[in-house]
Amino acid sequence: MFNLKCAIKKHNYNTAVFVIGVLGLLLFSGCKDEVLPKPSGYLRLDYPVAEYAHFENQCPFTFEMNSKAIIKGEKDCGFTISYPKMKATIYLTYKPVNNDINKLLRDAQKLTFEHVIKANDILEQPYLNQQKKVYGMFYQVNGNAATNSQFYATDSTKHFLTASVYFYAKPNFDSIMPAASYIKNDMQRLMETLEWK
Repeated sequence: MFNLKCAIKKHNYNTAVFVIGVLGLLLFSGCKDEVLPKPSGYLRLDYPVAEYAHFENQCPFTFEMNSKAIIKGEKDCGFTISYPKMKATIYLTYKPVNNDINKLLRDAQKLTFEHVIKANDILEQPYLNQQKKVYGMFYQVNGNAATNSQFYATDSTKHFLTASVYFYAKPNFDSIMPAASYIKNDMQRLMETLEWK
C-alpha cells in the first residue's frame, strides 16, 4: 500500500513537471516578435519657405508668384509656372469674357470633374473678393488624379482665368503629397493676389 501511494505521488509529480514544462514552452515561444514586411516608404521632402514676388506684364491681370518658380509666357496671356525640382508645372489660361461666362464656367468645372474617376474626393472652396472683383472656385483633388489643385477666377464681365497643376510623374498621391501641398499654397496665393487691370 505504501508503494502505491509513492507511485501515485511520483506520477502526479511527473505530470505536474510535464504540464509546467509545456506551459513554459508556450509562454516563452509566444514572446518573440512577429516579423512584418516594412511598408513602402518615400523620401522626406522639405522645401524652402516660399517668397513671393509681384508679376506684371502687358496682360490684363497681375498676381504674386513664388520667386523660386520659373514663369514663361504662352500665347494669348497664358503662362506656365514651372517647379523643376518638384517636376511640376502650373498652367494658367486666360480668356476674355464675350457674353459667354456660363460656357467658360461649365468648361472650367468640366475640366475639374473629369478627374472624378481617379480622385478620392474633390474639395471646393469658393473665393470672393468684392473689392478687387475677383470671384472664383478653388478645387483640391485628393487621390491619384493627374492634377491635385485647380482654380478659376473671373470678374464675370471681362476676364476669365483658369489654373491647374500637373506633375511629371506617375500620379501617386502619397509620394507627391509634400510637393502638391507646397504648390497648392502657391496657387492659393496667386488666386488671392490676382487683380484685373
